[in-house]
Amino acid sequence: MNSLLLIAAWAVPLAMLAACLSPRVRARMPALLGLAPLPGLAAALLAHDAKPLVLDDSRLNLTFSLDPVAAVLLGAASLLWMIAGIYTRSYMGKGPNAARFAQWWLLTLCGSLGVFVAGDLLTFYIAFAIVSLAAWGLVAHDDTPSARKAGVLYIGLAVFGEVCLLLAFALLAAYAPGSSIAIQDVVAALPENPARHYIIGLLITGFGLKAGLLPLHVWLPIAHPAAPMPASAVLSGAIIKAGVIGLILFLPLDPGLTGWGTALTVIGLLTAFYAVLVGITQQNPKTVLAYSSVSQMGGVATVLGMGLETGNASATMAAAFLAAHHVLVKGALFLSVGVAAHSGGRRDWTLVLPAGLLALALGGLPLTGGALAKLAAKTPLGDGLVATLVTVAAAGSTLLMLHFLFRLADTRAESPAARAKAGLLVPWLLMAFLAVALPWALAPTLVGVTVAQSLAPKVLWAAAWPVLLGSVLVLALRRFGAALPRVPEGDILVLGGITARAGRVIANVIERVERRLCDWPTAGVSLLVLTLLIGAALFAGPTLFRGVQG
Repeated sequence: MNSLLLIAAWAVPLAMLAACLSPRVRARMPALLGLAPLPGLAAALLAHDAKPLVLDDSRLNLTFSLDPVAAVLLGAASLLWMIAGIYTRSYMGKGPNAARFAQWWLLTLCGSLGVFVAGDLLTFYIAFAIVSLAAWGLVAHDDTPSARKAGVLYIGLAVFGEVCLLLAFALLAAYAPGSSIAIQDVVAALPENPARHYIIGLLITGFGLKAGLLPLHVWLPIAHPAAPMPASAVLSGAIIKAGVIGLILFLPLDPGLTGWGTALTVIGLLTAFYAVLVGITQQNPKTVLAYSSVSQMGGVATVLGMGLETGNASATMAAAFLAAHHVLVKGALFLSVGVAAHSGGRRDWTLVLPAGLLALALGGLPLTGGALAKLAAKTPLGDGLVATLVTVAAAGSTLLMLHFLFRLADTRAESPAARAKAGLLVPWLLMAFLAVALPWALAPTLVGVTVAQSLAPKVLWAAAWPVLLGSVLVLALRRFGAALPRVPEGDILVLGGITARAGRVIANVIERVERRLCDWPTAGVSLLVLTLLIGAALFAGPTLFRGVQG
């Protein structure tokens, strides 16, 4: 019976979306968004050890499964979607725009939770395509020039990522043992797959783009400032974890693939440091948070890379725990920006204290969930150069998050008398509480980190000195920061000459397509057609790609 929850995680958001065909229901849907993720949360709690559910057909076996690693991310993502959905009711208000936003929200939610419960190539790809493409509706919702620009960039990169994964999945299916396209079967066969190097390169590109790894991170700092606040929260907190679960599920911990482990580790470290350097030049708090997410995902990729390099199986749960902590904290911090933007006058403790604690937790402040997550990552990281660089990166995260707190303090409503509504304040405080409490509740069971371990003097000092260093560095940033160059949002994309004539031609074409997609029925039909093409391509894969050699 618990296995049915895996299907419900998909089905309930889709059923609510179908109900939006009724104008009366559609008008009320923004108030009901908090209910849609409940089956996903129930699945994470009750079905993490359930047997896979297979919908058997003579031609097609759709598999739904959930292992403990995916359950951690599913539970965290479901909580964020639920609380951000409640927040949306007050933030978006009423009216046709809120109803349209709710429809894109539900479709994106379906894919976001679906990737965690998918057990075969086709089911996973459909879920991943839905979350990737439907999120465009959240990014471009406001229909401002910046939102349209962000939407063009987002959908272009999303399609590129889908193409990479489609090719990788077709190659996996081409050499799958027997007729099975179950994820565990095709991944087990990957080390012997003659196209394995092509496949892994495509997987890291496609999933790395979604997770925000360098150099394909550029959509995050452009999309987040353009999107409405609850959309930014789920984009940064939950949606980019589709890339993380993809890396966890599809990269085998095999000694024969150690070169790729080194490559992923290097990419992760470069991402972690680069995002801090660019993030401290930003002034918009949402953009600062976006670069922080890029940096944090670099840390997650580093843990996975070291696990791939050494064959250390503990890397997957350590990476999932680190990513789940990011889901909760970063989702809460984006909600805090919305609270600040609706509040005037002096900041009170309901914003400053929780935001400060959560921000420093991302740097690994002792006695926080961030410190627990970094302690859990110690085993796969080892004691060498990589572990030292990750610790230094924690100082950079502290610097970046203290910079965010200063930008948050300068964010306020125009009227000094303005106060955030309870519909914004309560979800923010609830999300902040969960981000603080849940890591302590789950760490002993999930990653074997106990309270006694975290209180050891050596462990406390190892967590404290990067935070102290980051605190000193922020004083220098406050003193000399005005002399730093103002790197535009999107950094290398903008600096690389996106405004060149060829780029403008391509952008104009994409924008024309985007205008057509603004019509909801057109978008729905387009997504359905794309899904059918994906299925056809996957089943053509064994025929088309048998000749590819690694």
